[in-house]
Amino acid sequence: MTDQLKSTPLKETHIALGAKMVPFAGFEMPIQYTSLVEEHLAVRNSVGVFDVSHMGEFMIEGPEALDFIQHVISNDASKLVPGQAQYACLPNGKGGIVDDLIIYKMDDTDEKFMMVVNASNIEKDFRWLLSNNRFAARITDISDEIGLLAVQGPKAKDFLQGLTHTNLDEVGFYRFTIGNIGDIEDVIISGTGYTGSGGFELYVKSGQLVKLWNILFDRKSDITIAPVGLGARDTLRLEMGYCLYGNDIDDTTSPLEAGLGWITKLKKENFIDKEFLVEQKAKGIGKKLVGFKVNDRRVPRKDYVIEDLNGLPIGKVTSGTQSPSLGIPIGMGYVQIAYSKPEIEIRINTGRKSINAIISSTPFIKNS
Repeated sequence: MTDQLKSTPLKETHIALGAKMVPFAGFEMPIQYTSLVEEHLAVRNSVGVFDVSHMGEFMIEGPEALDFIQHVISNDASKLVPGQAQYACLPNGKGGIVDDLIIYKMDDTDEKFMMVVNASNIEKDFRWLLSNNRFAARITDISDEIGLLAVQGPKAKDFLQGLTHTNLDEVGFYRFTIGNIGDIEDVIISGTGYTGSGGFELYVKSGQLVKLWNILFDRKSDITIAPVGLGARDTLRLEMGYCLYGNDIDDTTSPLEAGLGWITKLKKENFIDKEFLVEQKAKGIGKKLVGFKVNDRRVPRKDYVIEDLNGLPIGKVTSGTQSPSLGIPIGMGYVQIAYSKPEIEIRINTGRKSINAIISSTPFIKNS
């Protein structure tokens, strides 16, 4: 198994901590260390640390870097100021999504940006960017050079403040700075993450990743921190209604159908799929990504058919889990627009039986 899989520099650390390692996006990654619920609640209540060094990073530079980015992403990067990040997606030219991403403006010019993409899409995204580079932009894949830890939870700021000279109160949501963690300099400290519980993401050189992990876990503190695997990362993001590429969004779903109109700036100058999306918005979407809560103990699974109360198919499940915070099964899926409003009763066909559920607004829990 491991012969064909990549691993992060923390692989041996994960194994020493008793992590269950699984293949994920071409990497061997920790799915959990103790239990999914325990790790999930550690993030919701205190601090959890994720090794997410499998994510991809591209540097986009040059005199036409901003023009190129504006052409390929859905959001408006011209609004970024130095030290700010932005969530966006790559429209695929056919009404779908190549990937979702975060773009960082690295300095006070319009000539240096970092794009962070999903691990499963690194090669695909890089090819897509190169094939659409009609500008004088230099695109460099630096994924193998970067290590990334996500330090997430309501006490993350207090915990990290004891390790850095940077005033973390000044690093707001989707803002970043370059500072120290312990004696590691030039750390990108980013007020981002995909858990909904607050915290930071720390970018370092790959060779410093193990040292960064040890600095965090060797610190003497009254604040409890825990290593957290990708299993809890998925339940955390789903409780917030955040999309997972390959499940809730992909090359067949438009950002408008996925509820990502807020990162799709139709008033900016021409970008890939602008005409399609303008027309789709004018005509109205036929399906919509929604959240739902299940009135049963069974957990909804990807591709289960969503039905109306008469048993007629109206959509399909894209993500589902047992919510550790709520103690009930929750999920997301696409349904016909007529069934997309909260409180509408639906049924989920598990293959053996249909279980009752109700459309729910997202996030499923209040953002802490």
